[in-house]
Amino acid sequence: MGPVLAGFLQLLALIGALAFAYIPLGTYMAKVYSSDKHWRVEKWIYKGIGANPDTEMRWTAYLRGVLAFSAVSVLFLYLLQRLQGSLPGSLGFSSVNPAQSFNTAASFVTNTNWQSYYGEQTMGHVVQTAGLAVQNFVSAAVGIAVAVALVRGFARSRTGELGNFWADLVRGTIRILVPGAAIAAIVLVACGAIQNFSGIHEVGQFLNGHSMGGSQQWNGGAVASQEAIKELGTNGGGYFNANSAHPFENPTPFTNLFEIFLLLVIPFALTRTFGVMVGSVKQGYAILATMASIWIGFVALMMWTEFAHHGPALQIAGAAMEGKEVRFGVGSSSIFAVSTTLTSTGAVDSFHSSFTGLGGGVTMLGMMLGEIAPGGTGSGLYGMLIMAVIAVFIAGLMVGRTPEYLGKKIGSREIKLAACYILITPALVLIFTAASMALPTPPHSMLNSGAHGFSEVLYAFTSASNNNGSAFAGLNANTDWYNTMTGLAMILGRFLPMVFVLALAGSLGEQQPVPVTAGTLRTEKPLFTGLLVGAILIITGLTYFPALALGPLAEGLAS
Repeated sequence: MGPVLAGFLQLLALIGALAFAYIPLGTYMAKVYSSDKHWRVEKWIYKGIGANPDTEMRWTAYLRGVLAFSAVSVLFLYLLQRLQGSLPGSLGFSSVNPAQSFNTAASFVTNTNWQSYYGEQTMGHVVQTAGLAVQNFVSAAVGIAVAVALVRGFARSRTGELGNFWADLVRGTIRILVPGAAIAAIVLVACGAIQNFSGIHEVGQFLNGHSMGGSQQWNGGAVASQEAIKELGTNGGGYFNANSAHPFENPTPFTNLFEIFLLLVIPFALTRTFGVMVGSVKQGYAILATMASIWIGFVALMMWTEFAHHGPALQIAGAAMEGKEVRFGVGSSSIFAVSTTLTSTGAVDSFHSSFTGLGGGVTMLGMMLGEIAPGGTGSGLYGMLIMAVIAVFIAGLMVGRTPEYLGKKIGSREIKLAACYILITPALVLIFTAASMALPTPPHSMLNSGAHGFSEVLYAFTSASNNNGSAFAGLNANTDWYNTMTGLAMILGRFLPMVFVLALAGSLGEQQPVPVTAGTLRTEKPLFTGLLVGAILIITGLTYFPALALGPLAEGLAS
């Protein structure tokens, strides 16, 4: 079987698995967030944190809950790292320095999981499990909660109440993420991923059964359980520096495909949740079609760039194999790279810096779209709904009538909030990248010069500001400048958009629905899906094309 056919068959198998899980998971999540009953364990949690889960919140109160919980989480994770040297189970690792502790705390709380450190050489068992793994659960639950609040804004009328943040946070964690991650961890352990709390082992280096004379140090850890939630919650931070290319995290081609499934299944299924909660599953299918069209298109484009045999080295190898695991090949690595950058996952099973120039550009462009196809857990859905509001507004301008979406008028307040949402992340990316290139010290972190070196910096801030977490790998980001600036980019890129999302949800919830007329744009039809895809690509292209032209496009056209 040729590598192209193998990649195509893996893509078909993945699509089949996602289609099989779509309706039951999406419907189940809608029931979770619509139920008025509380599980016993949930009641214990509410009592412990002093929250009343039955109290409805307006958008300002909901936002205060999001920000307060996230601020406490950042402080807790920061202190945990600073105290690591005094904690049991630290494997002898010292406390993490202040700049890197801030960066890591901001990273995991914002669902980014950007790592400027070697996981197996920096973090002990306590920080990994009680700190990083816990944030993998709750940061994902925060994203879903904000998305559900926006959906309620569309579904409700004449009320500014969007639900209860604490109830949404706890339910998302207890009823969705914990059982899903537990099942996934069992599968990964059965397939060879490690799960232990062993110490550091000295391992000899061998080749074909003969000692090479050297040795390496390996430590164990609760890898399978963290790997499960890192993918299911679209987090991305790996136990080891090689991330999902490491055989302890991702041992076989089957686990590789299974991990791609995990990082896609909740974001895609949330479109079903959206359709059920607004009372029209066709609306959910329209959003799903938009996401799926972009995802499949990007996978096809990535495979083409990586299978194209330009240059003698690539012709001999049969494809662009540099930086890719031979266990997975080009096809599976391409699917993983597109899926991890079109979601907010950031996990990698190959190294994006070693992709072809155009292939690296595809990974960057996926993040620049806003990671909405299908996006992160929750963040993908609310990002796509914001783009749907923009597309409806554009359509209204074209025909000269007030735009409407799901029975809600898109007036000046709503479009201003949507516009602020789509502008904040590009502003962060371009401003931080420009500062890093203009100042004298930050460019010293670049491994490469020219277009590829610029791409390393552009990729870093695109990843941080969009809460992705993957890297081009050539950039030395473990400096005070990059630890501080990427940390700020992650915090601003996560919480400023949430302000506009929740404000929009509150504005929509207060409206009286307008009846459907002959002039209403049918947003469940393929025409709207095409309009939405076009609006996303045009807005992203106009925003980022100059930066892309200086980096991956220049490199790709020169090769």
